[in-house]
Amino acid sequence: MKSMSSNIHQHLLLQSNSCKTRKSSSRIFAVAVEPHHNLMQNGAVRLAQKLSNLVHHHLETPIPNQLQYTDWNLIHKANEVTPVSSPKQNISSKWREIHGSTDYDSLLDPLHPWLRREIIKYGEFAQATYDAFDFDSFSEYCGSCRYNRHNFFDKVGLDNTGYNVSKYFYAMSHVDVPQWLERSHLVDTWSKDSNWMGFIAVSDDQESQRIGRRDIVVSWRGTVAPSEWYEDLQRKLMPVGDGEVKVELGFHHIYKSKSEFTRYNKSSASEQVMQEVKRLVNLYRSKGEEVSLTITGHSLGGALALLNAHEAAVSIPDLPINVVSFGAPRVGNVAFRDELHHLGVKTLRVVVKQDFVPRMPGVVLNESLKIFEEITGELDWVYTHVGAELRLCLNSSPYLKRGFNPAGYHHLETYLHLIDGYKSSKSSFRQNATRDVALVNKACGMLRQELRIPECWYQFEHKGLVRNSHGRWVKPSRDLEDIPSYHNEEESMPCYA
Repeated sequence: MKSMSSNIHQHLLLQSNSCKTRKSSSRIFAVAVEPHHNLMQNGAVRLAQKLSNLVHHHLETPIPNQLQYTDWNLIHKANEVTPVSSPKQNISSKWREIHGSTDYDSLLDPLHPWLRREIIKYGEFAQATYDAFDFDSFSEYCGSCRYNRHNFFDKVGLDNTGYNVSKYFYAMSHVDVPQWLERSHLVDTWSKDSNWMGFIAVSDDQESQRIGRRDIVVSWRGTVAPSEWYEDLQRKLMPVGDGEVKVELGFHHIYKSKSEFTRYNKSSASEQVMQEVKRLVNLYRSKGEEVSLTITGHSLGGALALLNAHEAAVSIPDLPINVVSFGAPRVGNVAFRDELHHLGVKTLRVVVKQDFVPRMPGVVLNESLKIFEEITGELDWVYTHVGAELRLCLNSSPYLKRGFNPAGYHHLETYLHLIDGYKSSKSSFRQNATRDVALVNKACGMLRQELRIPECWYQFEHKGLVRNSHGRWVKPSRDLEDIPSYHNEEESMPCYA
């Protein structure tokens, strides 16, 4: 079987490397949606008109009929019997390096296999926030998590993670950035003002022993469709604290907004998260354990993760803090980047070369203007990225289509697929990649047709409708334990030490 898998990947790689390509002319952006979103057509048109004047995309596409020599039936048979995850290694001897203590020096190119697995682990935590979120605007629970925190990982298929959810947290849905958070169309909803934005989890005893410390994870959900980034993020920086440190206004509003008149956001997302993180740090430090904080998120979630890391570093002394983000935009200016560095926050940004969200805000006026600082002085309104970068390319995978699909470029499952196959910047897609390829098409259509995986296949049976006792198709009621409850959110997490 190992030989079969090796031969299959060799077939794919030979086909991919021998395929002649041609340059296509620059194309206007079409519909682009983030997982589980329907894009407003006007937003796509506005984006097309503005970005097509700024950037010229020359995309490589395969010449037709180049796949006829690949034995796709053999590939299907191998995919059906190959395990979808790698064995967990004991990384306790190297946990600090994997957590970023050396700024990932010598770990990224080639990518250390222990680090690859940990990146995928945190990426799956970020993906889980999409899979568990109620995006249905006709649902009375739109904007909430579909499951309660006690069975969360089981419901999203991550029952072997070795982590337990400690707390959910929420953010305001009427902040000043339009369409970034979900709102129900119904009058009687669980909350008119709040969105479930993610969870805080803690490694259990067995996982803590494997990774060398008690790991607290904060996973932030992203919500923004790619076409909205250009419209909503244009040089709106605001100061954070003293000095020249500034961050994007919309991100800051989502992170800090609260209201006395709403049930779930009497405290901000910032306050909810920091209260729980401090509680957990104190709990496990009092038991003499080594504790780390890992903050992860995709897209908007990656931006909020950086704000969270900044606040945690200021608030909790001597806590190892690591941010692992996927397809995240720029968040703040040079002073913000420098302060995170001085605070000891370690950041690993995973980006796909073809994804344009990491180029936002400031697709034109970005950190490249620093070359003029001798003349202009520090440009405190210029955005810049933070930390180390793991840069991936769609063309490295023989499983993915060549063409124009900005939604697919930004899709988190596309990122995780590319990470699983990445060895180094000079190597081809690794032959022993194990992650299920079908996951790429959960909410997009990036896979080659020969793989016979339907596009956007991830959905509830009958799109969530069930037949009632009268034979009518209706939206079901949630189980009582899964209905959002303010009192349930106040429960303390059991101690796992």
